[in-house]
Amino acid sequence: MDKLFSLDLLLETAASSTGTEGTATSMVGSSIFSIGFLVIMFAVMYFLMIRPQKKKEKAVKAMLDALKVGDRVLTIGGIYGTVTGVKDDQVIITVGNQKTVMNMARWAIKSVEDAPLENDATPEV
Repeated sequence: MDKLFSLDLLLETAASSTGTEGTATSMVGSSIFSIGFLVIMFAVMYFLMIRPQKKKEKAVKAMLDALKVGDRVLTIGGIYGTVTGVKDDQVIITVGNQKTVMNMARWAIKSVEDAPLENDATPEV
């Protein structure tokens, strides 16, 4: 009831200032349309940009939390290796035929690979 009364009061005030009631109604209608348009635009932005980004961040965090010894990984620097140790925020990986040991930050792991790597294979003599 209070909302209805305040809308009537707004229409009367607008009508007395403009001189016609039809113009006041169109002003209220256009402001409601503007607010509705902003709400719709925010909803579209949320579902097209914000929500997919949050899902992607959640998937990356789950992948980094699930790292274990023996996983084959790709770092953000393009280095393929095998995880040989996992500490709090560090991952120890071995790379190449010489089994070079590298300490990497956990966030530097781009992905966990499923396929075996060619450079980790034993060289044929």
